[in-house]
Amino acid sequence: MGNSIYMTEQQERKYRGFLWLMLLAGIAALLFTIYFSYLDRIPSQIRIRAGVEQEFDFRVPVSGEIYRMSEEAAPVASVTDVDVQDEAYLLTGEEKRAESIHVDFARTVKLKANEIDTYQMDLKLFGVLPYKNVDIEVIQDTMLIPSGLPIGIYVKTDGVLVVGIGEFESSGGETISPARYVLQKGDYILECNGETVENKKHFISMVESSEGEDMVLTIRRNNEITDVMINAGKNRLEEWKLGIWIRDNAQGIGTMTYEGTDSTFGALGHGINDVDTSILMNLEEGTLYRTEIVGITRGANGAPGELTGYIEYDSDNVIGEITENTAEGIFGFCDEELVANAAFEPVPIALKQEIALGPAQIICSVSGEPEFYDVEIVEVNLEHENVNRGIVIRVVDEKLLMLTGGIIQGMSGSPIIQNGKLVGAVTHVLVNDSTKGYGIFIEEMLTH
Repeated sequence: MGNSIYMTEQQERKYRGFLWLMLLAGIAALLFTIYFSYLDRIPSQIRIRAGVEQEFDFRVPVSGEIYRMSEEAAPVASVTDVDVQDEAYLLTGEEKRAESIHVDFARTVKLKANEIDTYQMDLKLFGVLPYKNVDIEVIQDTMLIPSGLPIGIYVKTDGVLVVGIGEFESSGGETISPARYVLQKGDYILECNGETVENKKHFISMVESSEGEDMVLTIRRNNEITDVMINAGKNRLEEWKLGIWIRDNAQGIGTMTYEGTDSTFGALGHGINDVDTSILMNLEEGTLYRTEIVGITRGANGAPGELTGYIEYDSDNVIGEITENTAEGIFGFCDEELVANAAFEPVPIALKQEIALGPAQIICSVSGEPEFYDVEIVEVNLEHENVNRGIVIRVVDEKLLMLTGGIIQGMSGSPIIQNGKLVGAVTHVLVNDSTKGYGIFIEEMLTH
């Protein structure tokens, strides 16, 4: 008698259950794929300019509500006297007001707010699946003067920065390291026994005069202030030492991104980090100096080039004061004469959702004076985790490629212009392709 080719009823149920399971797993996998493919299409923070209607063309199947963040926030209102099929408005001072408005990013959406304020947008994929909460920040509409000037930079740290922990031979012939397990690379030493540490030379004299007695150091570590106790040791030359390397200032050259009509400035597009620790330097004071480009080392794949500048650090060459050193750049106030003699007229800013792939220009002074050079914007990352890498550009200008090979060190801060608007600043070169570089959105520099 042959084997039966028929399944039992129990086997059929198991088989149907398996097919249903596979179908549900396939649907879930598809939904996850769709979800993650759309996740970065709308950023977690959107900025709009006060009083300016702005268009969003994300074209993703996401919809939701925009709410007031607080009772004090400007009211949200929808209007009915316009064609609302593709439009939603945030308005103030209107008679018709609502607690929220509905937006559907499967179509073009237009937003407008008349006052500087903040809102929140709760979005769902296909109107069902939780997508993300988006902060909407209304910022001041502004005009900025694109610069491109080379600048000499000097910054003094708040306290002295520990850049390394070492050891030395004591007067007794032993190898010692007094600072090990007490201080760490990246610590800022602010006070010694209650006395403010003014600079590196001052701190060295404090250590030498301690003669091995207890020293209470007030330090900043990871933005927290704490006290530690330490004792210096004698080296072979009978000098009192801690066995640390310290730094109290930094110098270099870069490029000014913009000047404001109120004599403010922004430059670099990234912060000034310590060369040894890569930590953002805590600023006590800083100064901008006129600088002259005296040499260019062309960049090549795998070997970034650089600008060489000549700086005279004297009062006659001071053109500005640095008041902030942040991840988004350095900021402060520049000489009024510098603004009055600017090479370019003020231009509007472009927010990140307004930037398009394609032709653009950068302004830099590699040939002596600020000039426009052609580039292409090849990527716009609305949700990049690194604030300094939201834009990717490629240099296509033959003159600039001949002079520099592309993007080189010292060009950080060069303004990026598209369609007559300031969209951002150059920040870094791609090491493996000197013709390409990263940029920061101008809105990030303005809201640092």
